[in-house]
Amino acid sequence: MQKDIKRVVLAYSGGLDTSIILKWLQTTYGCEVVTFTADLGQGEELEPARKKAELMGIKKEHIFIEDLREEFVRDYVFPMFRANAQYEGLYLLGTSIARPLIAKKQIEIARKVGADAVSHGATGKGNDQVRFELGYYALEPDIKVIAPWREWDFKSREALIAFAEAHQIPIAKDKRGDAPFSVDANLLHSSSEGKVLEDPWVEPPEYVHMRTISPEDAPDVVTEIMVDFEKGDAVAINGEKLSPATLLTKLNELGRANGIGRLDLVENRFVGMKSRGVYETPGGTILLEAHRGIESITLDRGAAHLKDDLMPKYAEIIYNGFWFSPEREMLQALIDKSQQFVTGRVRLKLYKGTVRVVGRQSPFSLYDQDLVTFEEGAVAYDHRDAAGFIKLNALRLRTLGKRDRRAKG
Repeated sequence: MQKDIKRVVLAYSGGLDTSIILKWLQTTYGCEVVTFTADLGQGEELEPARKKAELMGIKKEHIFIEDLREEFVRDYVFPMFRANAQYEGLYLLGTSIARPLIAKKQIEIARKVGADAVSHGATGKGNDQVRFELGYYALEPDIKVIAPWREWDFKSREALIAFAEAHQIPIAKDKRGDAPFSVDANLLHSSSEGKVLEDPWVEPPEYVHMRTISPEDAPDVVTEIMVDFEKGDAVAINGEKLSPATLLTKLNELGRANGIGRLDLVENRFVGMKSRGVYETPGGTILLEAHRGIESITLDRGAAHLKDDLMPKYAEIIYNGFWFSPEREMLQALIDKSQQFVTGRVRLKLYKGTVRVVGRQSPFSLYDQDLVTFEEGAVAYDHRDAAGFIKLNALRLRTLGKRDRRAKG
C-alpha cells in the first residue's frame, strides 16, 4: 500500500460502493479525494452524487460531473461500430468501450488539480480493473493507481455495510444485504452479472432486463425505419438529422419498444475465468445490422472480407482494455479508410426482437444490376469467361486428384 498519496481522483458514481471507497481512501490514506462522475447516458440523475460528495467533505471545486454522452458516442461507440465489432461473435462491448473515456477524463482532472493518484471501484476478479488501469498508464505512465477491492480487508457485503454505518454513509433499503445482481449501464447498453445470474443453466428472471421489453410482449406489428450513413457513421433516422448521442437514444427507444438487443452470454474474461452476463443493447443491435447493410453495397469484396477477418482481433483489443494501444490505432486507421464510401440509406424492419435489412441504396453503390440480372440487356459479363476462370482455380485440385489416384495404384 502506497502511503505517500496526497490527492487522488476517484471515479465516483455516488452509489454505495464508491461512497464507501471515498471514505476508505480518506481514512486509509489520509489523502484529499477529488470525485469524477461521468454522464454516459446511464439514465440516472447525477446531482445526488454531487450532494453526497459534499456531505462527505469533498470541496465543491473538487467535485467534477461531466456530460460525456456526445463524446462517448462520437469518439468511441461510432469508431467501434465502423468495425462491426463483436467480442466472441456476440457481445457489442458496451461496458468495455466506456472505460477508456472515463480513464481519459480522470487523468485530465488529475493533471488539472495536481493529483498524484487515481482510483476506481472495479473488483479484483473482473475486466474493468484492467481496462481502467491500462488507460491510466497509457496516458500518464507514472500515475499511482489505488484499487481498493484489491487492497482492503472487507470480506463480505455485511462488512461493507458495517463500515458505511460506522461512517454515517447513507444506505438505501435495497442496498442492505446481498445485491441480487450487479449492473453497469450507459447509453450503449446495460450489463447485469452475478448472484441470480451465476448459474448458466437458469434462465435470467424477467426483472433483470431494464432496457427492453420482452420480445414476446412486443407489438405484433412491424416497425419500419430508415437509417442514413455518411462515411460509416449513422447521421439520420427517417430523414431527420441527429447528433450521435441523440441518434443512439432514438434507436434505443425503437429497440426497446420492439424487444430488440437482448443477449445472454457466457464469455471468457481477460483475467482468465468464464462469466455469465445478461446484456441489452437495443440501439446498438439495430445500428450493427444497418451498418452491415450499407457496407454490403459500398465495400469491395476484398475490403469487406479483410474487415471481417480483422474484426475479432479489434474486438478483443477493446475487450481487453487496449483502446489506447498502437495496434488499436493501426486497425482503426485501416477501418476508417474502408469507410470512405460507406454512405447511403438502409431500410429496416423491426419485429419482436428481430432486425431485418429490407433495402439499401447509396450514391457509391458497387451493386450493378446489369451484371447480376438474368434478363437480356447491357452485357458486361461474358458467361464463357467463367470456363477459364474455373479451370485455372481447379488446376491445383486436378493436380492433387491425379496424384491421389496414382497413390491408390
